[in-house]
Amino acid sequence: MASASHISGSAMDVGEGQVAGPLPESAQAQFELGVSLLLNFWPALSLAVSSNWGAGNGATASEKRDWFAGAIVELFDNDPETDSVDVETVLLQVMLDEFEVNVDDDSGYEIAEEILRIRTQCAKGDYKEVQRLRERWVSGKGKATSGMFKDAGEEDNETDGSEDDESDDDVEMGEAPQLVERAPKVKSVPEVDEDGFTKVTKKR
Repeated sequence: MASASHISGSAMDVGEGQVAGPLPESAQAQFELGVSLLLNFWPALSLAVSSNWGAGNGATASEKRDWFAGAIVELFDNDPETDSVDVETVLLQVMLDEFEVNVDDDSGYEIAEEILRIRTQCAKGDYKEVQRLRERWVSGKGKATSGMFKDAGEEDNETDGSEDDESDDDVEMGEAPQLVERAPKVKSVPEVDEDGFTKVTKKR
């Protein structure tokens, strides 16, 4: 991530939802919080985490979500002119690759647009939207909604519009989520029996 020592001047708008250059340190912190909160409120991702889809290789689904937020922030660190199409592409690809979920609605686009909007606001020193998200998190008003998404591994076996999977239960909310580094993927150590043969386990 860009450090404050590398920031010269203030960030400027270059187009709708785009900001030229890195954000000032305080704005960057608010933007990171906003991204993390948005992902925690994304029903598709909440469903994947609550179901622990994609967990393994030394990382829980929740840890992957934390890494996910950091990865989205890094898109802008690497290229401040990243647009909503770039963000949506990464959102959907990570959901499929890391959580085995095929998001087949427009929520990825909506989250991407909101991320760009929050970054533009933070660049102007406007943190009202981030604070609104934080207050929503603390008050525990987030809802987990399922039924709109498919586990990619079960897509062929499920029917559309299933009511059995729908849920309006409140998600338990604690303190505002923090960005963390992604937990490294750890390869499992092969087991060797007393005869010297390596046990082969089926990969999930």
